[in-house]
Amino acid sequence: MDEGNGVPQGAEPAGAGPIPDGDFELAKPERPSPLHEPDPYSTPPYGEPGPWAPAPPVQHPVATPAQGTVMTPPAVGAAVPPEPAPAPTAPAPPTAPTASITPITPAPPTMPAAPPAPASASLPARQLPADPWGRYDPWAAGPLQQPGAVAVHGGRRPRRRRAALGWTLALALVAAGIGGLVGGYVERAGIGGEVTLPHAKGGPAGRAPDSVAGIAARALPSVVTLHVAGTDEEGTGTGFVLDDRGHILTNNHVVAPAASGGKISATFSDGTSVKATVVGRDSGYDLAVVQVSGVHGLTPLTLGDSDDVRVGDPVVAIGAPFDLANTVTAGIISAKERPITAGGEKSDGSDVSYVDALQTDAPINPGNSGGPLLDSRAHVIGINSAIRSADSGSETESGQAGSIGLGFAIPVNQAKRVAEELINDGRATHPVIGVDLDMGYSGDGARVDSRAPDGGPAVVKNGPAERAGLKAGDLITEVDGEPVHTGAELIIRIRAHQPGDRLRLTVERGGTEREVSVVLGTADQN
Repeated sequence: MDEGNGVPQGAEPAGAGPIPDGDFELAKPERPSPLHEPDPYSTPPYGEPGPWAPAPPVQHPVATPAQGTVMTPPAVGAAVPPEPAPAPTAPAPPTAPTASITPITPAPPTMPAAPPAPASASLPARQLPADPWGRYDPWAAGPLQQPGAVAVHGGRRPRRRRAALGWTLALALVAAGIGGLVGGYVERAGIGGEVTLPHAKGGPAGRAPDSVAGIAARALPSVVTLHVAGTDEEGTGTGFVLDDRGHILTNNHVVAPAASGGKISATFSDGTSVKATVVGRDSGYDLAVVQVSGVHGLTPLTLGDSDDVRVGDPVVAIGAPFDLANTVTAGIISAKERPITAGGEKSDGSDVSYVDALQTDAPINPGNSGGPLLDSRAHVIGINSAIRSADSGSETESGQAGSIGLGFAIPVNQAKRVAEELINDGRATHPVIGVDLDMGYSGDGARVDSRAPDGGPAVVKNGPAERAGLKAGDLITEVDGEPVHTGAELIIRIRAHQPGDRLRLTVERGGTEREVSVVLGTADQN
């Protein structure tokens, strides 16, 4: 009977020898040999396992679970992959029995797990032992199993996540800054895209009436450009409307080429061009009046008072310099009563003009002749007539010299009287004292000549000078207290008045000065 070992009959392990009856000792199970050479330093887990820990697991490559996946230990009774069949091992050698219990043959070591079956395969469930360490499988794939442990991500991962978020924000700020700088540079440099240039919008609706623009706006419709063609020459000048009947005032030297059958056309600021005819002209004052017909709605310019002009007053000149119609320039009155002469191409001096002029620095050039010189109220105070060029003396603007800021205009008070006479009578009268002057005298003052050019007396019989007591050879030094330095200046001073005006003359004779009073007479010729 085999009571001692407690093993029923026929239940002996396969491959085991017969178990003897009687006393016996339990056979010590043979420990499996490690799969690698022992560590000479006995350092766990590579040395011999100590009593404090199970055998070290064999590290198998496993797939790393996705970040954020919570790993939980398999539940008791859960289905687990089946273990592979153990490999056959050699039987242990028989030992002497010391008890009636059949010795237990140790199980062979578990081999590495085979690749897992496809997910679709039905896996048999394995009953886990109640002992926590019974669930430990050192050869199983996956993380190290601990009793009752739940797999949780490491504690540093949230900190890494915050650091990554901070770096992302910092990178975004840096990128935004760099983008702004690059965008600003691109915009300033005009790189790429279409270029749109800035411009002002909505300027002032109008201009002040006394501004240059306001004066020009009122005066331009009344200013005309004159194109004159004669048998020998042609030229361009300017004129302005005097009345609604089509009378236009200009310079004599502008229309002189057409005096003997030439043609004159007048072009208004709106482009209307009509034919003009000469009404009257006077070379001594260098003034002429022409007339246009067939033009309606003419607006005459208002004539001002040249005696009321002061040096420094602002002025505007309008004309067609070098045939550039409707040109507007501005300046000031530089001086008054500036004696100038122009013309003199004829040997008898009949074409010389004597002007007690207004001087201005408003640019005046050839083609401006006959145009208006306007004050701040757009009133005519002068007629632009002559310039002083850099290479010659005073001359009319028929020459091609340019402006150097020395322009001269006939005072409108003088021009008004002459224009009225030309319109009404076709000719103008000249105030005279009734003497012939020695124009070659180089001393200071105006000397009465000894004889007239035709051989007659230098002092006209029964003329104003003879009635005042003047004689040949007298030297006139002042007119109304103003010094006179030349014969031309004396003529200019006289021409500034009207026939019938009374003048005080300072006369020197034989070293003695005396004052005489002269009432101006009238002459039809220059």
